[in-house]
Amino acid sequence: MIDKTFILRAAVAIILLTHSLPGMFDGGVNAFGESYLNQVGFAPLGVPIAWAIKLSHVVCAILLVLNRYIKPAAIVTIIILFMGIVMVHFKEGWFVVGGGRNGMEYNFLLICALVYIMFPNGLRSRA
Repeated sequence: MIDKTFILRAAVAIILLTHSLPGMFDGGVNAFGESYLNQVGFAPLGVPIAWAIKLSHVVCAILLVLNRYIKPAAIVTIIILFMGIVMVHFKEGWFVVGGGRNGMEYNFLLICALVYIMFPNGLRSRA
């Protein structure tokens, strides 16, 4: 039987993979590391950090589909998404498209989805 989070886990996994894999093969990860991360103070580690980010998304996607190590994978991904909001998306505003460009709504929705996946029954007191 499929648990109640399967569809959401699969959807988030697809989003993480489609957001990560193309850049691994078209030079996008290296470009992000060199042209952004190195420029904002992470030099000379911009490219390795960019690869760590994208590889962590792939690992998280796999773990979401397998329904294994959900909380650690989600926490790492939430931290990365939050830092993306702080460093890149906040200054662009809320909307990714339409009312703006490159905004934070996409990351916000992924963070909310990951929190639900981690706590599908809500946050209950153990007392």
